[in-house]
Amino acid sequence: MLALSNEILGLYMIGAMLFAIFIGFPISFTLIFLGIVFGALGFGMKLTIFLMTLQFYGSMMEQTLAAVPLFVFMGFMMEQAGLMERLFSAIQLMLARMKGSLYLAVLFVSVIFGAATGIVGASVTILGIMAATTMSRSGYDVRLAAGTITAGGTLGILIPPSIMLVVMGPVLEVPVTDLFAAAIIPGIMMAVLYTLYTLGRCWLNPSLGPPLPEDMIPENRSDIWKEFFLGLVPPTVLIAFAMGSILSGWATPTEGAGMGAFGSLVLTIAYGKFGWKKTYDALIKTLEISVLILFLVAASNFFGAVFSRLGTPSMITDILLGLDFGPSMIIIMILTLVFLLGWPLEWVPIVLIILPILQPVLIELDVNMTWFAILVAVCLQTAWLSPPVALSAYFLKGVAPDWDLKDIYYGMMQFMVIQLIGLGFVFVFPELALWLPRYLYGN
Repeated sequence: MLALSNEILGLYMIGAMLFAIFIGFPISFTLIFLGIVFGALGFGMKLTIFLMTLQFYGSMMEQTLAAVPLFVFMGFMMEQAGLMERLFSAIQLMLARMKGSLYLAVLFVSVIFGAATGIVGASVTILGIMAATTMSRSGYDVRLAAGTITAGGTLGILIPPSIMLVVMGPVLEVPVTDLFAAAIIPGIMMAVLYTLYTLGRCWLNPSLGPPLPEDMIPENRSDIWKEFFLGLVPPTVLIAFAMGSILSGWATPTEGAGMGAFGSLVLTIAYGKFGWKKTYDALIKTLEISVLILFLVAASNFFGAVFSRLGTPSMITDILLGLDFGPSMIIIMILTLVFLLGWPLEWVPIVLIILPILQPVLIELDVNMTWFAILVAVCLQTAWLSPPVALSAYFLKGVAPDWDLKDIYYGMMQFMVIQLIGLGFVFVFPELALWLPRYLYGN
């Protein structure tokens, strides 16, 4: 009877957590408070304090998570260097007479910038600042332009070195190197699907993306190629060294992140963009984001330890397995839940709280956790584009105030459909995610 009582107590614990988050309580402190209260009710304060000490110590000793602040700092310094603006400008001028050239420029830059930052909010904001005014002045369709910018910005959640994948690795007990390798092909696939859609729409209806006006096209092509080279080669080389060292096994994710952070600082100095005030601001922003993520990691680990000790995950596993559904149907149910939770919640609580609850079910069904992690990443990327919340819309609206929020939503929903198609590809063809890590690291 006591075990059953504790299992039901765990359900109340989840309900209290969701209610507190939805009404705006700070997530980390909510998790710690609920862990202490329900732990004390379920199995006593002494064991609860022991679990809290153990989980916080374990979180602080997780070396992989040290890569988080380093990758975040790398992204802010790359933004400070202004390389993406130069690259975007060069591409738009190189393809000036091509229909839909600005769409292609946005998507190309979003892949590079996504690999450089791994932060969706920063990517959407920078892409909006770079492209929105130029697209409006060139007569581009607002809805398709908004969809391209927001969809391209969300690639940062998937393309390595994604901060989400760094955090997800220890949670799902999958090497981060495997997740980085597994995310490369799906990330490129999503960018290709976006490109085919936008250029196809422009081919059918040229008014959606007309060529640039003649007065915006320079006569000297050599200057354009110079800007393209200076904008593309340095960040690409930096990312290649950082990611290549990680994927090849020459460096751990933390060491690779350290190389990337140092390299971004060198690039900022080399391009004459270094400033103590800007660097200080980048360090403060890095500190804010890193503390938010890492403290939440420790709090969620403690919450999850109490929840598991109550026995509720075993009860949920038994219920789901008792439904007599196959693994595919259960994965679809889990992805649907992740998609719906992605509306009101950011990826951090979903990855740190929801996935550990459902992990025992997936282990029982012998689901490949690397493949499942990429499915979750693509699913959460889709949630960033899905009304009614769709945080990407508000990031873009903040830097493009002249664009109507309704038009931004319409544009995003087009690309949300493409996202679902891409998610279906990864679901039906697991080798899209599993081939590269298997090729690099074997079974």
